[in-house]
Amino acid sequence: MHEAASSGGKPDAGESVDRPTAGQKRWLLRGIGQPGGKLPLFDEIGRQVGERTVRSCIKKGWAEPWFANPLKPDWLVCKITEAGRRVVGARLSGAARGTQDGARR
Repeated sequence: MHEAASSGGKPDAGESVDRPTAGQKRWLLRGIGQPGGKLPLFDEIGRQVGERTVRSCIKKGWAEPWFANPLKPDWLVCKITEAGRRVVGARLSGAARGTQDGARR
């Protein structure tokens, strides 16, 4: 049994939680096939993705702010990171890797 599970689900000091919640995973997965790994601002039914989900993924290194949205400066436009891809079990294909790096095949 993991220490985190025996202490009420909270990790011990120094132990990192390396698995996304279901909501975080859903959001991160939606960036996998997008150009540049852009993560959506809205979920599948049109609701804005929760700020808590976005900020938590940024804090854990699974997403990063991409650019400022001049029309809605309070919205965080993000992209998935390599750490985010790893945590959801997605790998870049060689072709996708070349596209992201700006290389042509």
